[in-house]
This record gives sequence, C-alpha cells and structure tokens, in this order.
Amino acid sequence: MYSSGYSSNIADMAAPHPLPADLLRAASRAVLLFALLVSCGAAGCSRDGASRASAAGAEGELETLELRYQGNNGTVSPIELAEDLGYLAPIRLHFVGSTVSGPQSVQAVVTGDTDFGGAFNGAIIKLIAAKAPIIAVAGYYGVDEQRQSGFYVLNDSPLRTARDLLDKTISMNTLGAHSEFMVKEFLSRGQLTPEEARRVTLLVVPPVNGEQLLREKQVDVAALGDIYRDRALERGGIRSLFSDYELYGKFTAGSYVMKTSFIKENPKTARRFVEATAKAIEWARDTPRETVVARCIALMKKRGRNEEDSAIKFWRSYGVAGKGGLIAERDFQVWIDWMVKSGELKPGEIALSRVYTNELNPYANDQAAK
Repeated sequence: MYSSGYSSNIADMAAPHPLPADLLRAASRAVLLFALLVSCGAAGCSRDGASRASAAGAEGELETLELRYQGNNGTVSPIELAEDLGYLAPIRLHFVGSTVSGPQSVQAVVTGDTDFGGAFNGAIIKLIAAKAPIIAVAGYYGVDEQRQSGFYVLNDSPLRTARDLLDKTISMNTLGAHSEFMVKEFLSRGQLTPEEARRVTLLVVPPVNGEQLLREKQVDVAALGDIYRDRALERGGIRSLFSDYELYGKFTAGSYVMKTSFIKENPKTARRFVEATAKAIEWARDTPRETVVARCIALMKKRGRNEEDSAIKFWRSYGVAGKGGLIAERDFQVWIDWMVKSGELKPGEIALSRVYTNELNPYANDQAAK
C-alpha cells in the first residue's frame, strides 16, 4: 500500500542514458530492493506489507491475513479459540500486548494500534457518544447461570445492603465499564441518591489481585468475575453481596468492535473474523467443559506468554446469550436507557443502528428465518 508512491518517484528517476542490459537488470533489482526497504520502513513491515500482499492470493481474496489485538493473560477469548480451532484461517492473530480494560482495548482500535477490541457494551456506547468511529460486530462475553461477576465481601463483613456501602471501597478492573455500571445499578435500586453514591469509592485493581486485597482487608468489596470468582469461592471465606446475574439475569454483556472504516476497506476479512468468533462460541457451548478447558490450557502453553493456567481451569461458559454472538437490541438498549436516565446521554442521541450490526454474522440468517 505504501510502496506505490515510492515506485512512482523511482520511475521518475530513470537514467537519461541507455545502460548495458546486464547493468540495467542489476540496477532494476537494486531499485526494487530499495523500494521494498523504504516501504517496509514506512509500514513497519507489518500486515500492510507482507500480510496484505499475501492476502491478494488467499482464499476468497481476503484483504489482509493478519489482525492485531490486545489480549488478557490467563484467559482465552472466543477469537483466540477460533484461531486455534482453525476457523479463522488463513487469517492469523497478532498479539500486540495485554490489557485488563475493555475501554483501553477499544481505544486502541480507535487510534489504529489494533484492528479489533472488546469491551462492555455500556463502555462502547460511551465511546460512540464521544464520536469514536467504531461499531460492535459480535458479542463475546456475557452473563448466565455459569458465568457471572459477583461483588464479594468476607464472611464476617457487616456489609449487607447498598446503604452499607457508604464510605466503603470496592475494587474492580477498570472504571466506566461493566463493574461500575453494576455498582451504580445496585446503589440505585437501594434508593441511594447520586450524592450518596459518590461516597462509595471505586478502586482500579487488576482482576488477578482482587481476591488478595479483599482477604487482606485493603478493600471492603471486590468485584470477582467468573473464573476468578470460582477460584476464590473454592478457597472459601467469602460471600456474595450481589451479582450482575441477580440484577439483570442472562444477557450478552460485551462485544467485539471494529472501526467502520476497517470494515469498509476489509469487508471479507471482517466477515471471516465474525464467522470464526460465532463458530468458536457455539463450539464452546456444545462441547463438554473439560474438553474446552483442556484446549484452552494447551493453547496457552503454545503461545508462550508465561501465563498461569490456574484460573482457566475454572472456566464454565462464555456467557454469550445470542447464538454465535448475535447481538440483541436489549444488549445495548438497556445501557442507553440507563445513561439517558442518569443524564449522560440525551434521549435519541444514539441510534441502535449506529452502535451494532449483525450483518457479518452467519447466524443472522437463522434468526431472520425464525
């Protein structure tokens, strides 16, 4: 993509005097090599170089064969599982670093540092409201009977109600996302005023450290999600104050997003990404839990990120409500309504068509048929 401009310049630099054939061939090779080196310098020899070039002859004329992303240590996301199962081929994932924050993951997409990211649906709405040129393309995590995030206290804690949280501290992985929304909803249902709710302190803590801080009494409440929750419960000594499942029941909570411009420029690659995600979600849903866990552990060992597999052993479900990650109106409308109620959005400020699409999902046809 970057080399075309340099090729034109090089063509303009053609020698005015004829050269012997052998010298001309050698000069041409040198010029071509120079152009390639300059191109790689401009593109970082990245997917816009080698990957896009090789994509030209790939299955279905895919626009690119590499997708950059941020991951989470100690876990395996649906798209990582999809790649391991062969559903994403010939596209490969390129891991550029770790993150424990959905908003950070999506912001990396906005800045062009990654090609896709994932976050809580409420956080996606906030970013779109801030004019981020992104759209949700598939659900990738959710809440159900097996996978849910709880807010835990020690067994001997006096905290029982929302009002008991006044002047207390709650740890969570990031602000402005899933856990913060759940806390605000719990406080709202407990009839706390906005002024009172501000007396509850939210602390950002990596998920892997939440249980430890709770047991050391450095925080009063810890948000513990699915595998971290199950590991903590196995050790005992803690109890749930409330959970997202108790508040909202079964729902898809977070989605993968891409820039709208990326989808426009790479429609076949984007479709393959969503199809692979959908297949992996259904494979995990239909496959015995022990088989899924064993596959994930083997994958973590292969990718060599020096990760612990103690948490993944507690995996039970991705919690995605829609088949193959299909997104339902409710998955976003509930958070839009919540933000309108809290004054963060104006009524009608964001249309659902701007927030998500199921057009790339192969299961959308099944849903339409029903």
